[in-house]
Amino acid sequence: MSAMPEIHLSQPPPDYANQNVQHDDNEKSPDGSANISPSHTTSSDDIAYHYLEFETPIPRPSYLSSPYDLRTTPPAEPDLKKYESPFKWSRRRKQAITWLSCLATTVTAYAAGSYTAGDAQMEEEWGVSRVAITVGVTIFTTGFAIAPMILAPFSEINGRRPMFVVTGILYVIFQVCCAVTRSYGGMLISRFLKGCASSTFSTMVGGVVSDIYHAEDRNTAMALFSGAALFGTGLGPLVSSFIAYHTTWRWIFYLQVITCGTVQILVILFFKETRGSVLLSKKAKCLNKYYDELEAAGFVGVDMPHDSNPSKTTIQRIRWKVKSDEERASLLQMIKISLFRPFHLLFTEPVVFFFSLWVAFSWAILYLTFSAIPVIFTASHNFNLYENGSVFSAISVASIISTIISILGDKWMKRRFPHLGDSPEGRLYLTCAQSILLPVGLFWLAWTSGSNVHWIVPTLAIGCATMGIFSIYLAVFNYLADTYHRYASSALAAQSFCRNMLGGAFPLFVPQMFRAMTFQGAGSLLGGIGAVLTLVPFALLIWGPKIRARSKFASEIMEK
Repeated sequence: MSAMPEIHLSQPPPDYANQNVQHDDNEKSPDGSANISPSHTTSSDDIAYHYLEFETPIPRPSYLSSPYDLRTTPPAEPDLKKYESPFKWSRRRKQAITWLSCLATTVTAYAAGSYTAGDAQMEEEWGVSRVAITVGVTIFTTGFAIAPMILAPFSEINGRRPMFVVTGILYVIFQVCCAVTRSYGGMLISRFLKGCASSTFSTMVGGVVSDIYHAEDRNTAMALFSGAALFGTGLGPLVSSFIAYHTTWRWIFYLQVITCGTVQILVILFFKETRGSVLLSKKAKCLNKYYDELEAAGFVGVDMPHDSNPSKTTIQRIRWKVKSDEERASLLQMIKISLFRPFHLLFTEPVVFFFSLWVAFSWAILYLTFSAIPVIFTASHNFNLYENGSVFSAISVASIISTIISILGDKWMKRRFPHLGDSPEGRLYLTCAQSILLPVGLFWLAWTSGSNVHWIVPTLAIGCATMGIFSIYLAVFNYLADTYHRYASSALAAQSFCRNMLGGAFPLFVPQMFRAMTFQGAGSLLGGIGAVLTLVPFALLIWGPKIRARSKFASEIMEK
């Protein structure tokens, strides 16, 4: 048997002479084998509690080391394979979980922009203004921004799978509510609740990726996740405009009920728990239940190695516990931290603030297209609803291209410049080059949106800007995760809140802004802001290590 690693006890090491359960040589069965009976089980005070980790070797039950009474059948040993560390999963299993998570992200992103394709029909049916209808986008992203801060602690305690199952079912239910509602108010309430429920399929997917991949192997999965978010955002208005053009707006949501329901069935059937601390807790409970069954059947103790001489063992009654369970605060305290810490980091950490500002602006540009594309292409090229929707294909195509570039580019950088992976700033070199595409695309769109230019030219500009947005989105996730580690969830929650709140607000005033400032003026203003914010990764390349060293949260990680 392999030697046990150092195991930290919650109390001083037990006095084995007093606490260990030993076989009595005077008690023998008629055939000479050890007669181990339940009478050997003493009080629970004799149990020694040890901390369990994934690498901890599990000691053998003592009855396997000596003959026992064959008239008593010991309980079957538990299957611990399903409780192994997600980092040790096979490559195929990790890929399956990643692709399923990205599929869920796609249908969630699809829901954000699909709504706007039916705005004209809803405006006519309920007799409200176009801005009032557009509030449906804003209130969806509001739920998307707020809910993760409250739901995140539940995923830490109960795991990712229960959250995905419960919120996914609610997501489908609220899709049905959107499809059948007969009032404007009912639509807004349904959209808000739908945003709250669907948020887990985007914000927690980054956590799933971190659960199963080490930092150095995370880029491909994160690129797929980022690509799924942008692909779904473009796919929503593309498909929904076709539906609204040929039939009623309600089928926009009926289709989502079908697609989201199908994805949710796949999640229920195939998504496995990925959070390591939850799996470890389940492993400890499984082992402790097995020890209870052993003792109830009369087989007491396990062979524990001596600390001084691991080759020698002694019989000991043990139970396992998990350190993360003891260190975890109460649920109410965790919710308070989840609500407070993201804003504390946002206003005290320059990295979090400027990255949140940068990604919020880029996300606002993405959501701006929901209103800007119909305004620009209807005025300049006399496009109808379906033709306007087709322009959104540029977003989906650009997201696919960006995903491929990111995956291949990261592999090339690792081969060409392996030393760059030693710091978070190493991920920013490609971002510095790619993020420039956002302001370039905005200027390009501004000055080619006239009727004298073929419609494909501004469409390509939208694709160019999308590629810049993709690089920013991916860089923010990777850099904050690499910099803040155990505080990363709070840092990412801060940027997610800013991103979704600003993204939902932009569609409300974009049509008025473009008409008042002209397409060229409004586009150039946004392009100029994007150009200034593009300096963020360059600044971090130069001063990033010094900024992290001055940070209370990042420096704590660096010291360790």
